[in-house]
Amino acid sequence: MSLSQRREKLIARLRVPRTRGREGAVLVEGVRAVSEALDAGVDVSFVAVSPRLGASQAGAALGERLGTHEVVEVANAELESLSDTEAAQGVVLVCSEPGAGLEALVPGGRYLVLDGVQDPGNAGTLVRAAVAFGLDAVVCLDGTVDPWTPKSVRASAGMVFRLPVVRAPAAEALARLRETSVPLYVADTKGQDVDALPHLESFALAVGNEGQGVRSLLADAAAGKLAVRMPGGAESLNVAMAGAILLHAMIREGSRD
Repeated sequence: MSLSQRREKLIARLRVPRTRGREGAVLVEGVRAVSEALDAGVDVSFVAVSPRLGASQAGAALGERLGTHEVVEVANAELESLSDTEAAQGVVLVCSEPGAGLEALVPGGRYLVLDGVQDPGNAGTLVRAAVAFGLDAVVCLDGTVDPWTPKSVRASAGMVFRLPVVRAPAAEALARLRETSVPLYVADTKGQDVDALPHLESFALAVGNEGQGVRSLLADAAAGKLAVRMPGGAESLNVAMAGAILLHAMIREGSRD
């Protein structure tokens, strides 16, 4: 069996950020990411699988789960041509893009704000960190990479499906944070040591472009600027690494559960 030409063209469009957003759909690749998407209850359009999926125990288990969805079996070579990865694991899934608006930001929440983060790998890793540290949503401001591109989804290990991901203009997101009384902090290499920050029940942490940092609109409105202490003398950290360290420090006194 083979995918129809229409579906092949759709998958090709979903690989390209410029055209993916127009489709309102997401391309999910790999056993773990597809499993996460299914766990989140995404609206599945179709799944393409190849014999390689059964090569691992986890893949075989996933294959059994897929029985309730429309599955198209293809050859390994065809699936590799559809995949955005160099080592395809035998499964690609197409689903509707989960929608989330600024109403997902509520009083008492903890949020990560991505401002001008342009590398999809960094964006996905930051989403994964937000999930790991129990945050309530991620906000992607204008100028930030599309969090639903295949590379971003893979970098998040599929965890992008576990929490609301909001895309909004900076001014509107800032207004919502003010409306909900959630204090905004921004990552800044010249800010105060995050370890000196008192425990916060609610916050929004904004991380920005590695070259320029967060935009002045956010910096001027921030309750504080936070930095990672680096006694080893490194000049800076990768934005994903710095963001994860900051989040860990900001929730260090325990969860709200």
